[in-house]
Amino acid sequence: MKRIRLFLANIGVRTRTYPLVVPPLGLLSIAAHVRAKLPVDIMVVNQRLDNLTSLELVRLAVDFGADVVGFSSFTTAAHALPLLAEQTRAALPKALILLGGPHAAAVRGAVLEATCADAVVPGEGEVATEMILQAWAGGGRDFGGIPGIAWRNDLGELVQNPGTPPLVENLDDIPMPAYDLIDLPRYWKVQSSAPVYRRRYAPLVTSRGCPYHCIWCHKIFGKTIRMLSPGRVVEELARLQKTYGISDFEFCDDNFNFRPKRVLEICELLKKSGVKTRMAFPNGLRADLLSGEVIDAMVDAGMYQCSLALETGSPRLQKFTAKVMDIPKLLAHAEYITSKRVYTNLFCMMGFPTETEEEIRETINIACNSAFHTASFYTVTPFPGTALYDIVQRDHPEKIANMRYDDMDFSGMRVNLTDLPDARLFYYQRLALRRFYMNPLRITRLIRCHPQPWLLPAYVPIFLYRATKGVLPARGRA
Repeated sequence: MKRIRLFLANIGVRTRTYPLVVPPLGLLSIAAHVRAKLPVDIMVVNQRLDNLTSLELVRLAVDFGADVVGFSSFTTAAHALPLLAEQTRAALPKALILLGGPHAAAVRGAVLEATCADAVVPGEGEVATEMILQAWAGGGRDFGGIPGIAWRNDLGELVQNPGTPPLVENLDDIPMPAYDLIDLPRYWKVQSSAPVYRRRYAPLVTSRGCPYHCIWCHKIFGKTIRMLSPGRVVEELARLQKTYGISDFEFCDDNFNFRPKRVLEICELLKKSGVKTRMAFPNGLRADLLSGEVIDAMVDAGMYQCSLALETGSPRLQKFTAKVMDIPKLLAHAEYITSKRVYTNLFCMMGFPTETEEEIRETINIACNSAFHTASFYTVTPFPGTALYDIVQRDHPEKIANMRYDDMDFSGMRVNLTDLPDARLFYYQRLALRRFYMNPLRITRLIRCHPQPWLLPAYVPIFLYRATKGVLPARGRA
């Protein structure tokens, strides 16, 4: 089998309203798996890190001499794919062009209709990418035997294979993400998912999938949960610490604490290993699965930041959205966590279909009377591939027809799925911010517990904008 030169790029640009940049863990995992199975040379690029233009990105692929080019993107950046694919085809006419990532998982083969790419992997990419490369290296472009992918045959016709892309059932079988393919220290100079700037850290994903069915959420990894073993998690932390001299880790799982016993085992193994850690959980912990024992163990292991998701204070909407959060437990655990001097954030959402003013006020009241240091009041946004999108498409197709995801970067989209006037919904979002943050006691607690309190003044301009006239960020993911 000939050696393949594989170029992988994470698509999107960094903006003032959405400055987050994190290492492309999905691509690094695919790279680690593929190079363990096949003779490949791999280059991984994150467009957001340098805010590369499309031509600059394609030039990197050309200079690398890529045989295969893969682009991964969120829905918010997918508008760039047609031009990127066209420019790549012009510059590398013989290259195989692949599409993947959350947007591909959401719309599947439809993404090929708008581009000149050759195939799309809609979901978990390790095994499917390996199978595509094996078939291509064998001299053919017939991908009919790979479940779940979409591709173009020799006649240019779009083919959607039945099934779903193969999953890795035992995540311990995948090598550690190929961090060596990126310049990790460069990410320490930009904003990560956690609200902490310029720190030496590494991100991890220690599980895939989620058994819950929240209507706004993606289905990239399915609705069953698979987890790295506690030993493998600690091994990964230890190796990152040894390689990069870091002790700060950011866990980006969809549901890290789904199995409380596993959390306790990880914390116990860390204690025995002597690996010193500081841990942030910006993507959120499932609050009603926590307990005093689990919280104590995580704090002892170095947890200094976490987020919990209320989303809505309405019991009716909790059922409608399938979140089904035990709100009293969330509030009690938040109070206990903040008593441990852990910087704690709350996720809320406003603008669900059928949501009333009374239900919005209920969410605001719960948030403002809670112990959280910070809170985010997101705009409910229906992304393709989610149950929420299907509901809105069925009940209010005109709202879907008028939506644009072009480079919205999870902020700045005015979407209103309620029956309330736009002005009323966005008034409540601004009111929520003012009521929550303009509380002297909360400000004092925030300054006392924030990991970098000297940077808090930098947040004031965007707070003033959003609290007076701005548009609140979107929530939902695809």
